[in-house]
Amino acid sequence: MTIKELYSYCSNELSFTECGDFEAMCIFNDILGFTKEQIILNNQNVTSFHQEKIDEVIDRRKNGEPLQYILGKWDFYDLSFSVGEGVLIPRPETEILVDFALEKLKNVKNPVVYDLCSGSGCIGLTIAKHLKDAKVYLLEKEENALKYLLKNKDDLKLDNVFVINDDLFTVDLSLFPECDLIVSNPPYIMTEEIDSLQKEVLFEPITALDGGIDGYDFYRCLADRWSGKVKKGGYIAMECGENQSKYIIELFNGKYIESNFIFDFNNIDRVVTFRI
Repeated sequence: MTIKELYSYCSNELSFTECGDFEAMCIFNDILGFTKEQIILNNQNVTSFHQEKIDEVIDRRKNGEPLQYILGKWDFYDLSFSVGEGVLIPRPETEILVDFALEKLKNVKNPVVYDLCSGSGCIGLTIAKHLKDAKVYLLEKEENALKYLLKNKDDLKLDNVFVINDDLFTVDLSLFPECDLIVSNPPYIMTEEIDSLQKEVLFEPITALDGGIDGYDFYRCLADRWSGKVKKGGYIAMECGENQSKYIIELFNGKYIESNFIFDFNNIDRVVTFRI
């Protein structure tokens, strides 16, 4: 079988996914190191080793395992992050938080940023990479996610990042100086809806998905415990689920001077923002 034929086979086998051709390209790039142009122009035969490796990936995808976990890394913004079992997968809509942060902090000297519920660290580490004079504090409770966060920090060679392994609800807030911005992608799915999620999503840690009985546990904590750590004129930006933004704004009632929400590419109110 030629490389071109194997690529076509892989793409067809993955047609049950939303983007079979894209996934096949990611797999070929990871295993063989080829771009799509090289695949189209390449008529050489593949080795049995490479064919077996690709069949293995296809089987894992058919079992519902996320492609990101299989590859062990995923791009976010303009960087690449290590991911795997136990950590939430970086998603394109979450990049809205980075855009917001970089825009609001572009004229702030030596800004202090919190990334709460950091997971892989994709949000806070990306901000730290782009704002060299910032101090970015990343809070993550779960040990499985923490190992990816620390690896990504080391891989990006960042010395303006401070990682704290603790719980959003109970951590000693005196560990954190006042900040100019809080960003967070907290768990926001209602507990009773977890079991109905797609099989692929259920490979991700429940602790990164379950936002409590009504989905708002973490937003209440952010409003009650954390909003007071933001300097006057500073900002809070949080990812949320569809149609959650209005209630989140109610939870922060009296704690802000301006609120807004940002729609993602699917026209979902994906990010809620506050100016304190």
